[in-house]
Amino acid sequence: MNTFLNSLGVICNLGAGKSAVAEALFAGDTSGIRPEQGWIPGIAPPLGAVHVELPRIPAALAGQRDNRNNRLLLAAAQEIESDIRAAIQRYGHARIGVILGTSTTGIEEATQGIGAYRRDGAWPPDYRYAHQELGAPAAFLAEWLELGGPCYSISTACTSGARALLSAQRLLRLGLCDAVLCGGVDTLCRLAINGFHALEAVDMQRCDPFSKHRRGINIGEAAVLFLMTRDAGPVQLLGGGASSDAYHMSSPDPEGTGARKAMRDALRNAGLAAEQIDYINLHGTATEHNDSMESVAVATTFGPTVTCSSTKSLTGHTLAAAGALEAAFCWLSLTDDRGERRLPPHIWDGQADPSLPPLSFVHVGDHLPASGRRYLMSNSFAFGGNNSSLIFGDPA
Repeated sequence: MNTFLNSLGVICNLGAGKSAVAEALFAGDTSGIRPEQGWIPGIAPPLGAVHVELPRIPAALAGQRDNRNNRLLLAAAQEIESDIRAAIQRYGHARIGVILGTSTTGIEEATQGIGAYRRDGAWPPDYRYAHQELGAPAAFLAEWLELGGPCYSISTACTSGARALLSAQRLLRLGLCDAVLCGGVDTLCRLAINGFHALEAVDMQRCDPFSKHRRGINIGEAAVLFLMTRDAGPVQLLGGGASSDAYHMSSPDPEGTGARKAMRDALRNAGLAAEQIDYINLHGTATEHNDSMESVAVATTFGPTVTCSSTKSLTGHTLAAAGALEAAFCWLSLTDDRGERRLPPHIWDGQADPSLPPLSFVHVGDHLPASGRRYLMSNSFAFGGNNSSLIFGDPA
């Protein structure tokens, strides 16, 4: 049974909305990664922060649901609200599900409340424990739209957004929904930023995926929302693969065993051979072990010539939203409103690590083949050996 990504709402440090994000993405604009004060004491790490004004939470929901995570999600949802309302009209509220990937939810607001409690001995009036519950973003969206279908969040660290798309596809194929709102949302928070800093995984300059000088990640924030249905649309979700090798709590299997399994399962699920893939959006965190593992896994599975890039030097690592955001970048390539089918460039210092298998990176201006059906893969790999690969393509 075919499933399609009919609509896309997106907001990240590259811009608010598909058009703004696409232009910055395809131009390789790194200006969205900049030093930000106030997150790590005495340090201004480069972050991919959203600096536009976000919409207000509707008054009826504001008491329980007003936090930055939900405002970011609402911005993405409002971009495709007319399509969502049309789907509700067509299918009914009970036949539309909500599946989102998240990890931070409203933990920044919760952290502020906990700090006030430690300081004052009492909870502040606006503290809500529900802000930090992982199911909160999905519940907010379902409550705002009055949806009655399956509603839950997935939190598998950096694969969460990709897994949300796989779960949405499964609900459609099982006939439990006629449409699913799916994607991911995470916002900047001190807990995550300081946690990665404590792991010595944060680069204090713009990150350099796959460079011999790579030093770690930049962290970003984003919200991505797709409307997925069985009705033919501009982009087809052809298949996906997921695995969990459980090699280590925070380090990937250096041989890329689980990553290779996820990619091969995605190919088999989509009915494609490795040589049919035109582009891979790499997980590419710019950490020593991830980039080493992924280059081995990709080179082993596809050889050295497949076109690929990591976009995290443009957006930062948006954590649970990363899989959905990078799926959105594949969507934007396939639906490029210029008609050029541009590809996201790989922005780095150009200094390849000689210890890694060579990969064929995208340059600014590179694009997909001008004719024929095109196939794109997006990789997401997470703590605990959790791996996911998605394949998108033009509709048949």
